[in-house]
Amino acid sequence: MTSVHPPPAPGRELSNPPADGISNLRFSNHSDHLLVSSWDKTVRLYDASANSLRGEFMHGGPVLDCCFHDDSSGFSASADNTVRRIVFSHGKEDILGRHDAPVRCIEYSYAAGQVITGSWDKTLKCWDPRGASGQERTLVGTYPQPERVYSLSLVGNRLVVATAGRHVNVYDLRNMSQPEQRRESSLKYQTRCVRCYPNGTGYALSSVEGRVAMEFFDLSEASQAKKYAFKCHRKSEAGRDIVYPVNAIAFHPVYGTFATGGCDGFVNVWDGNNKKRLYQYSKYPTSIAALSFSRDGRLLAVASSYTFEEGDKP
Repeated sequence: MTSVHPPPAPGRELSNPPADGISNLRFSNHSDHLLVSSWDKTVRLYDASANSLRGEFMHGGPVLDCCFHDDSSGFSASADNTVRRIVFSHGKEDILGRHDAPVRCIEYSYAAGQVITGSWDKTLKCWDPRGASGQERTLVGTYPQPERVYSLSLVGNRLVVATAGRHVNVYDLRNMSQPEQRRESSLKYQTRCVRCYPNGTGYALSSVEGRVAMEFFDLSEASQAKKYAFKCHRKSEAGRDIVYPVNAIAFHPVYGTFATGGCDGFVNVWDGNNKKRLYQYSKYPTSIAALSFSRDGRLLAVASSYTFEEGDKP
């Protein structure tokens, strides 16, 4: 993919950041509120426009993912195996349920009114947050996966689950008894992130080996002929290619363009239809761990925090 624009400024830093690595961040669908989960065992709520910390919620272990329910509450996935609901205004939280291993991913489906979690216990679970507290009343179903769940993404009633071993399962939330499609990643290396296209026709999937694949749900020959993969987040040094994991993908809600973030500390913005790189932000201090566009696409939240791709650093 070719580049066109000069790099935009890297933006402004939010005050009161987490004390350890950021696992994910998400903008609300209703405002410029931003939810941030971290390895420091907290979920933080920010007003991104006002650059203010609105709330902080402690967990029993590192928090690996978070999402909004509405502007007054959200959900979190923790390494202490719990799925929690957080009510911002009351500063309280309750446990929605548990997995048998750390919970890696969490999504809220507006279409189904359910919370969906993916864990390293090789299952997907759906929860009804309206149930009274107590796991047996909130758990809707448990769905075995071929391997540990690494990434989830929703669009409408469609759910895409990416696991270890390069498996990709596509579900219809209205019939979770079995996947609508069982796929294998078209990339040769471990999956880092999967994100559905806002128009619902497919998904982008990134790997640890500096590549992104653009995939389509429709299995017809014409649709499958449109799929492609491209290299990104790489550099040449002394004639050698240095390749970085692509940790994050975020789609612009209005234009359908998308941003990728890698362990090279760069955020690139792409036009997938025309196969062009539109621009690259100035380099951030360390790996890009997560990305999220605000509901109107005006703001892009970037989490720059070391993801331990090279082990402990002194």
